[in-house]
Amino acid sequence: MGDASIESPEWRQVEVGRVVLVQGNGPFAGRLAAIVEIIDHKRALVDGPSADPKLVVPRQAISFSDVLLSDLKIEKLPRAVRNGTLKTAWENAGIDAKWKESKWAKRKDQTERRKALTDFDRFKVMRLKKQRRFEERKALAKVKASA
Repeated sequence: MGDASIESPEWRQVEVGRVVLVQGNGPFAGRLAAIVEIIDHKRALVDGPSADPKLVVPRQAISFSDVLLSDLKIEKLPRAVRNGTLKTAWENAGIDAKWKESKWAKRKDQTERRKALTDFDRFKVMRLKKQRRFEERKALAKVKASA
């Protein structure tokens, strides 16, 4: 028989230092925060010391149903860390820069831009897509004809 290699998957764990995206209808929806302390199996204490004042999430208890776990993590963050220490660790880990480079953040920005389009802007996007599709089909037909 052949050898089988079994690898454990890399699950996003609920742990101190894990960066989460706050969701829902609250005032802090769409902002990043870090888990500072786990309260129980349904809630955690989070704090979001972003460099941008518009993206700051104050320290609060939040339900796990109101957050999405990200791949980002602040390594070796002690439990119940204070705001200043968390802010230093946040900046040293470069969380804001890593988030802006992630596919998740880029997709979120793209959907926000699409939502802000006017009817005429959507029409222009449609025309550009049609032009791109025409050029791709023309190039494909040229390759098929030469083969």
